[in-house]
Amino acid sequence: MTNHSAVMEFFLMDVSATRELQMMHGFLFLLIYLATLVGNLLIFILITVDQSLHTPMYFFLKHLSLFDVCLISITVPKFIMNTLSHKKTISFLGCILQVLLVIHFAGCELFILTAMSYDRYVAICHPLHYNVIMNRRVCVGMTVTSWILGSIFGVLCSAGTFSLSFCGSRKLPQFFCDVPSLLKISCSKTHVTMDISVAIGVVYALSCLVSIGFSYIYIFNTVLRIPSLQGWLKVFSTCTPHLIVVTTFIVTGTMAYLKPVPDSPHLVDFLVSVFYCVLPPSLNPIIYSLRNKEIKEAVRKLYRFLII
Repeated sequence: MTNHSAVMEFFLMDVSATRELQMMHGFLFLLIYLATLVGNLLIFILITVDQSLHTPMYFFLKHLSLFDVCLISITVPKFIMNTLSHKKTISFLGCILQVLLVIHFAGCELFILTAMSYDRYVAICHPLHYNVIMNRRVCVGMTVTSWILGSIFGVLCSAGTFSLSFCGSRKLPQFFCDVPSLLKISCSKTHVTMDISVAIGVVYALSCLVSIGFSYIYIFNTVLRIPSLQGWLKVFSTCTPHLIVVTTFIVTGTMAYLKPVPDSPHLVDFLVSVFYCVLPPSLNPIIYSLRNKEIKEAVRKLYRFLII
């Protein structure tokens, strides 16, 4: 662990060379961030105050919204401040925190999405035992597990990344600190700690994906035995939002972390990073509110309560 203290800050990627475009990007991301914040916090509040939404599915959705708020708040506000103030630096400590928290909340979100798929499996394949299997203790235990696992992988990845030496360029080909970009500019020849962290993270991610896959295999097998079209539609209406969210999260994350890190980033590289950081948190409230009658009814009740 050499010369860490000598690296006091990193330089983040320039989105645009002109001041006008930088300001436009800053205000655009500010609007997206505020809309995402409002949408996810609204879902969180609705589920908290509406007794009819106190079910395991909405319990997990509430925590998914919380993780989305945290995930987008780690990277986007810093990008907005840098863009509007025409800066492009981040402190060494700030970079450590970004890596730690992004990995932490991404790990939490992946486990919550896995728990949501298991909840749908139990509800559809074992409806008579649903309340017994998905009791409050199980739901709280799954949520606590997501926080613990997210913390473990956040600490592992940040410790592995910042055990490396940064003796050359400090310019990151990214608008926030992430592991692939830091590995790219590191002058360390060996990444043993990082390689172990990545291997553990890959096993964790694959385990979650396999669990989600098996849950939906059993769900689809059960659906095929339902004789009525109405039953099919009801099942698909509850599973489709989760499938869209899982697919978006996995595809954007895979593109962001498996894409080769370029020497000089282009617009496509910036867009891939934006999709990973912004798209899942901003789409989740839209997906669940547009396709969910209970959420819509909770919004109506809250609106009537506020105007009375």
